[in-house]
Amino acid sequence: MAITKEEEQQNQFNGHKDLPRKSLLQSDALYQYILETSVHPREHASLKELREMTEKHPGNMMATPPDEGQLLRMLIKLINAKNTMEIGVYTGYSLLSTALALPEDGKILALDMNREYYDLGLPIIEKAGVAHKIDFREGPALPLLDKLLRDENNKGTFDFIFVDADKDNYLKYHKRVIELVKVGGLIGYDNTLWNGSVAAPPDAPLKDYIKHYRDYVLELNKYLALDSRIEICQLSVGDGITLCRRIM
Repeated sequence: MAITKEEEQQNQFNGHKDLPRKSLLQSDALYQYILETSVHPREHASLKELREMTEKHPGNMMATPPDEGQLLRMLIKLINAKNTMEIGVYTGYSLLSTALALPEDGKILALDMNREYYDLGLPIIEKAGVAHKIDFREGPALPLLDKLLRDENNKGTFDFIFVDADKDNYLKYHKRVIELVKVGGLIGYDNTLWNGSVAAPPDAPLKDYIKHYRDYVLELNKYLALDSRIEICQLSVGDGITLCRRIM
């Protein structure tokens, strides 16, 4: 039976279609309301420029959405962070969000496999006047983390660590960064709801890349829920972000 025009409009409002942006909200109208009311009016001009540049890049789905960037800036300021780390940079929207929120003497150790993407956003970061806060290291993150851990002076020195990289290594990252973040500090893991697939049945028809990494995300979520060294809060911002506060 054919649906009426009103039913079609209601379905669209409720999200019964492919959503053209990185959010689990089931209504384009609601997400647009959040952006237009609370996010875009407060977005720094350099962040806007970087976001619009990144939207034209073929890999734009890797970018941190602006509402999540806003959350990161708020968190950085709430905990008075100065020494931070980011694993997975892409063109640098979350990196710039953090850099703008840090005090003038704040630092970000930024790790990524691909400097080419970072270099796309670097001119905008430089124009924003915060490039001096960033120490970019190209290469696999795990060896770099292991090198940091070999020096006892690095343990417990980071106020905030944000992880948005290869999902198959998330648990390995956690087992390392938990030693690097200070007691009372925060770790943020991006994509922990993984396009909603974490709640899908095992035989659900999923895109190949979603299906490939889902088990790794599920593994991380289960581990974090049982890790007595942290308090956690999983938020449905963007593709899901889990905040972990180290308590021991």
